[in-house]
Amino acid sequence: MSGKHGTPLRGLMSTKSSALSHGYFGRMFRHLHHGEFGATDTENISNLGELAKAMTSDFDAPFDGKDEEESGIPALYTYLGQFIDHDLTFDPVSTLAKQNDPDALVDFRTPAFDLDNVYGRGPDDQPYLYDGDKLFLLGGPLQGGGDPNARDLPRNTPTDPSKPKRALIGDPRNDENAIVSQLQGLFLRFHNRMVSDNPTLPLKEVQKLVRYHYQYIVLNDFLPRIVHSSVLSALKTARKFDRKELKYYRPSNAPFMPVEFSVAAYRLGHSMVRPGYQLNDSILLPIFPVPTKSLPEGLTGFREMNPNWGIDWGRFVDIDTRQYDGNDDIKKRRLQFAYRIDTSAVTPLGNLPPSVASDPSSLPLRNLLRGWRLGLPTGQSVAHAMGVAPLEDDQILLGKFTNDDPNDLTELTPIATIAGGVFAGNCPLWTYILAETRSFKESVKLPVKENVSLLTPRLGPVGGRIVAEVFLGIMFGDGNSYLNKEPNWKPKLGTGYALKDFVKYALGR
Repeated sequence: MSGKHGTPLRGLMSTKSSALSHGYFGRMFRHLHHGEFGATDTENISNLGELAKAMTSDFDAPFDGKDEEESGIPALYTYLGQFIDHDLTFDPVSTLAKQNDPDALVDFRTPAFDLDNVYGRGPDDQPYLYDGDKLFLLGGPLQGGGDPNARDLPRNTPTDPSKPKRALIGDPRNDENAIVSQLQGLFLRFHNRMVSDNPTLPLKEVQKLVRYHYQYIVLNDFLPRIVHSSVLSALKTARKFDRKELKYYRPSNAPFMPVEFSVAAYRLGHSMVRPGYQLNDSILLPIFPVPTKSLPEGLTGFREMNPNWGIDWGRFVDIDTRQYDGNDDIKKRRLQFAYRIDTSAVTPLGNLPPSVASDPSSLPLRNLLRGWRLGLPTGQSVAHAMGVAPLEDDQILLGKFTNDDPNDLTELTPIATIAGGVFAGNCPLWTYILAETRSFKESVKLPVKENVSLLTPRLGPVGGRIVAEVFLGIMFGDGNSYLNKEPNWKPKLGTGYALKDFVKYALGR
């Protein structure tokens, strides 16, 4: 499955304190033919551009209240997914302007759930992240969310006051938007509380406890919310995940980062993003600005946080129980849910601000181009390699998966009708994995006062298997993970421990 993974660029990771100093990109399905969607580079780019447009929804204004596109997954899991991605992968070298060999790319994150995006290189090498030798520095106060201890991330003070104040954190990408930024802040506060509750523990032991709680949530809470239960069941023996069940991601040496995962399967979260979010009673904004719709402000990061943007965390994860719907006041305080995993991204992601991405500014197009440039195989060919019957063209539909009647194709576009039929039997892996979720929905009871359940699309036998195997393979391949060190370890609250409990601990509840 794995082959050579290139040569690391010297010096960049030489001071990492983690057991794994760097990672590599590689392939899970090395023998499969690269997907092509035109006879020339120009045709490929043009055809993928048409597909990206079909995968971007029409404009929807930020919205309070019940929404037909919502899933049964609380909204914070979208940004936990982004946080996890930043913990596992960082590729500053590859480009969308030329073909790239994944074997020659270095992953400047350790391929481990080790929170190097939080801890950086440690207080000895990056003392500006820390308050002394154990605690993290926190930034200025935030208000509006009802949390008296809410803080921005710690930031620099540029000599030029016109320059933005940049976050002093282990990975600058975790300041990309106001939500992942404040989630990063919760990780800092979780660590600080763990220090306060265990004052005699050395830093290394505190870090281990924090990582164990995080890893437990990744495997036992996050993964079951995005991957269909049938896929996860196939990876278990006696109800426990078993490394012997891994078929497609079994590194012979150290774990590597497969491009089928990082460039396709794990980009599911882009479809889960809502057009906007209600942060607190007063702040409802699009995730990114939409100037053409008179929305010049968005929740864009990479700058000092507006002090009025403190998050009411009960709007993002079920730390308490709220009503699902009701009058305007209730709607402004309700738990928001992630959008369904489907083949549609919201409008703001089709035209990202320059601080996030440009040339192209469309996130769906960036995903499709990166997959093509890195030579990913098509979804159908990966399905065949896995022994899974591939989706027929009339099952690969573009749009919002809001209609739960499998025979009702209203407002859905068959992929074979895009770009003169070039994608017939020839679907880019990212699109295929998203399309697969329409046939793999599960009923989810919402954590609200009313008795409400929603059919929620989840990753199926191709996308789900890739994501689950990489998560498990990385965890089993890390000698310091709880699965290897203490496989029976559980948080104090037991098997029900979830993201909401992590948040409540960080908040001091």
